[in-house]
Amino acid sequence: MYQERPEWEDVIPLPQDDGALPLAQIAYTDEYAEAMSYLRALMAKDEHSERALEITEHIIEMNPAHYTVWLYRANIVFALGKDLRKEVEWLNEKALRHEKNYQIWHHRQLIIDKLDDSTGEADFIAKMFQKDAKNYHVWSYRQWLVKRFGLWEKGELEYVEYLLEQDVRNNSAWSHRFFLVCGNGQELTEEIVQRELGYVSDNIFLAPQNPSPWNYIRGILQRAKLPMSRIEKTCTYYAPLDNPEKIKSSHALDILAEIYSTIPEQKDLAIQSLDLLSSTYDPIRTNYWNYRKTQIQKAAA
Repeated sequence: MYQERPEWEDVIPLPQDDGALPLAQIAYTDEYAEAMSYLRALMAKDEHSERALEITEHIIEMNPAHYTVWLYRANIVFALGKDLRKEVEWLNEKALRHEKNYQIWHHRQLIIDKLDDSTGEADFIAKMFQKDAKNYHVWSYRQWLVKRFGLWEKGELEYVEYLLEQDVRNNSAWSHRFFLVCGNGQELTEEIVQRELGYVSDNIFLAPQNPSPWNYIRGILQRAKLPMSRIEKTCTYYAPLDNPEKIKSSHALDILAEIYSTIPEQKDLAIQSLDLLSSTYDPIRTNYWNYRKTQIQKAAA
Protein backbone atom coordinates (compact mmCIF):
# COMPACT_ATOMS: atom_id res chain seq x y z
CA MET A 1 0.00 0.00 0.00
CA TYR A 2 1.32 3.45 -0.89
CA GLN A 3 0.38 4.88 2.50
CA GLU A 4 2.85 2.50 4.13
CA ARG A 5 5.81 3.41 1.90
CA PRO A 6 8.24 6.12 3.10
CA GLU A 7 8.88 7.49 -0.40
CA TRP A 8 5.18 8.42 -0.66
CA GLU A 9 4.71 10.00 2.76
CA ASP A 10 4.91 13.53 1.32
CA VAL A 11 1.91 12.90 -0.92
CA ILE A 12 -1.60 13.66 0.30
CA PRO A 13 -3.90 11.30 -1.65
CA LEU A 14 -6.96 12.67 -3.45
CA PRO A 15 -9.82 10.15 -3.19
CA GLN A 16 -12.45 10.04 -5.91
CA ASP A 17 -15.34 12.36 -5.13
CA ASP A 18 -18.66 10.96 -6.36
CA GLY A 19 -20.73 13.36 -4.26
CA ALA A 20 -22.76 12.71 -1.14
CA LEU A 21 -25.28 10.26 -2.64
CA PRO A 22 -23.81 8.67 -5.79
CA LEU A 23 -26.41 6.88 -7.90
CA ALA A 24 -24.15 4.13 -9.19
CA GLN A 25 -20.84 4.13 -7.38
CA ILE A 26 -18.29 1.77 -8.90
CA ALA A 27 -17.00 -0.86 -6.50
CA TYR A 28 -13.26 -0.40 -6.92
CA THR A 29 -10.87 -2.67 -5.08
CA ASP A 30 -8.99 -1.06 -2.20
CA GLU A 31 -5.72 -1.47 -4.13
CA TYR A 32 -7.05 0.32 -7.20
CA ALA A 33 -8.83 3.07 -5.26
CA GLU A 34 -5.71 3.86 -3.23
CA ALA A 35 -3.42 3.87 -6.27
CA MET A 36 -5.75 6.25 -8.12
CA SER A 37 -5.91 8.55 -5.10
CA TYR A 38 -2.13 8.89 -5.11
CA LEU A 39 -2.05 9.28 -8.88
CA ARG A 40 -4.55 12.15 -8.72
CA ALA A 41 -2.32 13.88 -6.20
CA LEU A 42 0.68 13.59 -8.53
CA MET A 43 -1.32 14.74 -11.55
CA ALA A 44 -2.63 17.74 -9.62
CA LYS A 45 0.92 19.07 -9.36
CA ASP A 46 2.00 17.63 -12.74
CA GLU A 47 4.82 15.63 -11.19
CA HIS A 48 7.13 13.89 -13.66
CA SER A 49 9.19 11.44 -11.64
CA GLU A 50 10.24 7.82 -11.36
CA ARG A 51 7.57 7.17 -8.76
CA ALA A 52 4.95 8.73 -11.04
CA LEU A 53 6.07 6.40 -13.80
CA GLU A 54 5.92 3.46 -11.41
CA ILE A 55 2.37 4.19 -10.31
CA THR A 56 1.14 4.50 -13.91
CA GLU A 57 2.53 1.03 -14.59
CA HIS A 58 0.77 -0.29 -11.49
CA ILE A 59 -2.60 1.20 -12.47
CA ILE A 60 -2.28 0.12 -16.12
CA GLU A 61 -1.66 -3.42 -14.89
CA MET A 62 -4.98 -3.25 -13.03
CA ASN A 63 -6.89 -1.27 -15.67
CA PRO A 64 -5.19 -1.14 -19.10
CA ALA A 65 -8.10 0.83 -20.58
CA HIS A 66 -7.55 3.97 -18.48
CA TYR A 67 -6.64 6.43 -21.24
CA THR A 68 -5.89 9.33 -18.86
CA VAL A 69 -3.19 7.26 -17.17
CA TRP A 70 -1.69 6.35 -20.55
CA LEU A 71 -1.45 10.00 -21.57
CA TYR A 72 0.12 10.95 -18.24
CA ARG A 73 2.62 8.12 -18.66
CA ALA A 74 3.63 9.39 -22.11
CA ASN A 75 4.25 12.85 -20.69
CA ILE A 76 6.41 11.39 -17.93
CA VAL A 77 8.41 9.21 -20.34
CA PHE A 78 9.21 12.21 -22.52
CA ALA A 79 9.93 14.56 -19.62
CA LEU A 80 12.39 12.12 -18.02
CA GLY A 81 14.04 11.26 -21.31
CA LYS A 82 13.45 7.54 -20.76
CA ASP A 83 14.76 4.89 -23.16
CA LEU A 84 11.97 4.71 -25.73
CA ARG A 85 13.09 1.28 -26.95
CA LYS A 86 12.54 -0.11 -23.46
CA GLU A 87 9.10 1.51 -23.42
CA VAL A 88 8.31 -0.26 -26.69
CA GLU A 89 9.46 -3.59 -25.22
CA TRP A 90 7.19 -2.99 -22.24
CA LEU A 91 4.33 -2.17 -24.61
CA ASN A 92 4.87 -5.39 -26.55
CA GLU A 93 4.01 -7.47 -23.53
CA LYS A 94 0.93 -5.38 -22.82
CA ALA A 95 -0.30 -5.56 -26.42
CA LEU A 96 0.04 -9.33 -26.59
CA ARG A 97 -1.95 -9.67 -23.36
CA HIS A 98 -4.65 -7.12 -24.19
CA GLU A 99 -5.32 -7.54 -27.91
CA LYS A 100 -8.38 -5.28 -28.17
CA ASN A 101 -7.06 -2.34 -26.16
CA TYR A 102 -6.75 0.74 -28.37
CA GLN A 103 -5.02 2.86 -25.69
CA ILE A 104 -1.94 0.68 -26.01
CA TRP A 105 -1.71 1.46 -29.72
CA HIS A 106 -2.23 5.19 -29.27
CA HIS A 107 0.56 5.21 -26.70
CA ARG A 108 2.75 3.20 -29.06
CA GLN A 109 2.07 5.74 -31.81
CA LEU A 110 3.25 8.57 -29.54
CA ILE A 111 6.41 6.67 -28.61
CA ILE A 112 7.33 5.60 -32.16
CA ASP A 113 6.60 9.08 -33.50
CA LYS A 114 8.98 10.54 -30.89
CA LEU A 115 11.53 7.82 -31.59
CA ASP A 116 11.29 8.61 -35.32
CA ASP A 117 12.17 5.04 -36.24
CA SER A 118 9.83 2.20 -37.24
CA THR A 119 12.47 -0.54 -37.06
CA GLY A 120 10.93 -3.77 -35.76
CA GLU A 121 7.34 -2.57 -35.93
CA ALA A 122 6.37 -4.73 -38.92
CA ASP A 123 7.73 -7.82 -37.18
CA PHE A 124 5.76 -7.13 -34.01
CA ILE A 125 2.58 -6.42 -35.97
CA ALA A 126 3.05 -9.81 -37.65
CA LYS A 127 3.03 -11.38 -34.17
CA MET A 128 -0.22 -9.58 -33.38
CA PHE A 129 -1.78 -10.79 -36.63
CA GLN A 130 -0.88 -14.36 -35.75
CA LYS A 131 -3.30 -13.96 -32.85
CA ASP A 132 -5.95 -12.01 -34.79
CA ALA A 133 -5.38 -10.99 -38.40
CA LYS A 134 -8.43 -8.68 -38.34
CA ASN A 135 -7.55 -6.64 -35.24
CA TYR A 136 -8.89 -3.18 -36.09
CA HIS A 137 -6.56 -1.30 -33.73
CA VAL A 138 -3.47 -2.98 -35.16
CA TRP A 139 -4.54 -2.26 -38.75
CA SER A 140 -5.19 1.40 -37.88
CA TYR A 141 -1.74 1.60 -36.36
CA ARG A 142 -0.18 -0.03 -39.44
CA GLN A 143 -1.81 2.56 -41.70
CA TRP A 144 -0.39 5.30 -39.49
CA LEU A 145 3.06 3.69 -39.79
CA VAL A 146 2.80 3.60 -43.58
CA LYS A 147 1.89 7.29 -43.76
CA ARG A 148 4.31 8.43 -41.05
CA PHE A 149 7.37 6.64 -42.45
CA GLY A 150 6.47 6.47 -46.16
CA LEU A 151 6.29 2.69 -46.26
CA TRP A 152 3.96 2.57 -49.26
CA GLU A 153 6.26 0.34 -51.30
CA LYS A 154 8.32 -1.31 -48.56
CA GLY A 155 6.83 -4.80 -48.88
CA GLU A 156 3.33 -3.75 -47.83
CA LEU A 157 1.50 -5.14 -50.87
CA GLU A 158 3.44 -8.38 -50.62
CA TYR A 159 2.52 -8.74 -46.95
CA VAL A 160 -1.15 -8.11 -47.69
CA GLU A 161 -1.02 -10.80 -50.36
CA TYR A 162 0.54 -13.17 -47.85
CA LEU A 163 -2.32 -12.55 -45.40
CA LEU A 164 -4.92 -13.04 -48.12
CA GLU A 165 -3.30 -16.33 -49.05
CA GLN A 166 -3.92 -17.37 -45.45
CA ASP A 167 -7.51 -16.09 -45.49
CA VAL A 168 -9.03 -14.69 -48.66
CA ARG A 169 -11.95 -13.40 -46.57
CA ASN A 170 -9.77 -11.12 -44.46
CA ASN A 171 -11.69 -7.91 -45.16
CA SER A 172 -9.15 -5.90 -43.13
CA ALA A 173 -6.36 -6.98 -45.48
CA TRP A 174 -8.48 -6.03 -48.49
CA SER A 175 -9.11 -2.63 -46.92
CA HIS A 176 -5.38 -2.13 -46.35
CA ARG A 177 -4.65 -3.04 -49.97
CA PHE A 178 -7.10 -0.36 -51.09
CA PHE A 179 -5.38 2.09 -48.74
CA LEU A 180 -2.00 1.24 -50.28
CA VAL A 181 -3.16 1.43 -53.89
CA CYS A 182 -5.28 4.57 -53.56
CA GLY A 183 -4.09 6.36 -50.43
CA ASN A 184 -0.77 7.77 -51.57
CA GLY A 185 -2.24 10.24 -54.04
CA GLN A 186 -0.84 8.28 -56.98
CA GLU A 187 -2.73 8.12 -60.26
CA LEU A 188 -4.49 4.85 -60.94
CA THR A 189 -2.90 4.14 -64.29
CA GLU A 190 -4.20 1.53 -66.70
CA GLU A 191 -1.29 -0.69 -65.68
CA ILE A 192 -2.32 -0.54 -62.01
CA VAL A 193 -5.98 -1.13 -62.84
CA GLN A 194 -5.10 -4.17 -64.95
CA ARG A 195 -2.93 -5.53 -62.15
CA GLU A 196 -5.73 -5.14 -59.62
CA LEU A 197 -8.32 -6.65 -61.98
CA GLY A 198 -6.15 -9.71 -62.41
CA TYR A 199 -5.46 -10.03 -58.69
CA VAL A 200 -9.14 -9.70 -57.81
CA SER A 201 -10.17 -12.18 -60.49
CA ASP A 202 -7.84 -14.81 -59.05
CA ASN A 203 -9.22 -14.29 -55.54
CA ILE A 204 -12.87 -14.26 -56.60
CA PHE A 205 -12.26 -17.65 -58.18
CA LEU A 206 -11.32 -19.01 -54.74
CA ALA A 207 -14.53 -17.78 -53.07
CA PRO A 208 -17.11 -16.26 -55.47
CA GLN A 209 -19.50 -15.37 -52.66
CA ASN A 210 -16.86 -13.49 -50.65
CA PRO A 211 -17.95 -9.82 -50.76
CA SER A 212 -14.49 -8.35 -50.08
CA PRO A 213 -12.87 -8.62 -53.56
CA TRP A 214 -16.10 -7.51 -55.24
CA ASN A 215 -16.29 -4.42 -53.04
CA TYR A 216 -12.58 -3.84 -53.54
CA ILE A 217 -12.68 -3.80 -57.33
CA ARG A 218 -15.81 -1.67 -57.28
CA GLY A 219 -13.86 0.88 -55.25
CA ILE A 220 -10.85 0.71 -57.58
CA LEU A 221 -12.96 1.34 -60.67
CA GLN A 222 -14.82 4.21 -59.02
CA ARG A 223 -11.56 5.80 -57.88
CA ALA A 224 -10.12 5.42 -61.39
CA LYS A 225 -13.37 6.86 -62.84
CA LEU A 226 -13.85 3.78 -65.00
CA PRO A 227 -17.19 2.10 -65.80
CA MET A 228 -18.26 -1.04 -63.98
CA SER A 229 -18.59 -2.68 -67.38
CA ARG A 230 -14.85 -3.35 -67.12
CA ILE A 231 -15.74 -6.39 -65.04
CA GLU A 232 -18.86 -7.46 -66.94
CA LYS A 233 -17.23 -10.64 -68.24
CA THR A 234 -16.15 -11.63 -64.74
CA CYS A 235 -19.66 -11.02 -63.47
CA THR A 236 -21.35 -13.01 -66.24
CA TYR A 237 -18.97 -15.92 -65.56
CA TYR A 238 -20.22 -16.16 -61.95
CA ALA A 239 -23.77 -15.05 -62.71
CA PRO A 240 -24.85 -16.34 -66.16
CA LEU A 241 -28.31 -14.84 -66.62
CA ASP A 242 -29.07 -17.31 -69.41
CA ASN A 243 -28.50 -20.19 -66.98
CA PRO A 244 -29.64 -19.04 -63.52
CA GLU A 245 -29.08 -22.44 -61.93
CA LYS A 246 -25.31 -21.96 -62.36
CA ILE A 247 -25.14 -18.58 -60.61
CA LYS A 248 -22.40 -18.66 -57.98
CA SER A 249 -22.33 -15.09 -56.69
CA SER A 250 -25.02 -12.66 -55.61
CA HIS A 251 -22.38 -9.91 -55.74
CA ALA A 252 -21.88 -10.54 -59.45
CA LEU A 253 -25.63 -10.24 -59.96
CA ASP A 254 -25.66 -6.94 -58.07
CA ILE A 255 -22.96 -5.46 -60.30
CA LEU A 256 -24.63 -6.76 -63.46
CA ALA A 257 -27.83 -5.00 -62.42
CA GLU A 258 -25.83 -1.81 -62.01
CA ILE A 259 -24.12 -2.18 -65.39
CA TYR A 260 -27.25 -3.02 -67.36
CA SER A 261 -29.38 -0.34 -65.69
CA THR A 262 -27.30 2.30 -67.52
CA ILE A 263 -27.88 0.73 -70.96
CA PRO A 264 -31.41 1.38 -72.26
CA GLU A 265 -31.59 -1.73 -74.42
CA GLN A 266 -30.40 -3.95 -71.55
CA LYS A 267 -32.62 -2.71 -68.73
CA ASP A 268 -34.55 -5.99 -68.89
CA LEU A 269 -31.35 -7.79 -67.93
CA ALA A 270 -30.92 -5.43 -64.99
CA ILE A 271 -34.45 -6.21 -63.82
CA GLN A 272 -33.83 -9.94 -64.30
CA SER A 273 -30.72 -9.68 -62.11
CA LEU A 274 -32.64 -7.88 -59.39
CA ASP A 275 -35.49 -10.37 -59.54
CA LEU A 276 -33.06 -13.24 -59.08
CA LEU A 277 -31.51 -11.48 -56.10
CA SER A 278 -34.90 -10.81 -54.58
CA SER A 279 -36.36 -14.27 -55.10
CA THR A 280 -33.39 -16.60 -54.73
CA TYR A 281 -29.89 -15.28 -54.09
CA ASP A 282 -30.39 -12.56 -51.49
CA PRO A 283 -34.05 -12.62 -50.39
CA ILE A 284 -33.28 -11.07 -47.01
CA ARG A 285 -32.88 -7.74 -48.85
CA THR A 286 -35.95 -8.16 -51.05
CA ASN A 287 -37.21 -4.66 -50.31
CA TYR A 288 -33.92 -3.13 -51.40
CA TRP A 289 -33.75 -5.08 -54.67
CA ASN A 290 -37.38 -4.22 -55.41
CA TYR A 291 -36.62 -0.56 -54.75
CA ARG A 292 -33.79 -0.62 -57.29
CA LYS A 293 -36.04 -2.37 -59.76
CA THR A 294 -38.68 0.36 -59.30
CA GLN A 295 -36.07 3.05 -59.91
CA ILE A 296 -35.07 1.44 -63.21
CA GLN A 297 -38.68 1.16 -64.30
CA LYS A 298 -39.34 4.81 -63.43
CA ALA A 299 -36.31 5.92 -65.39
CA ALA A 300 -37.44 3.89 -68.39
CA ALA A 301 -40.92 5.41 -68.23
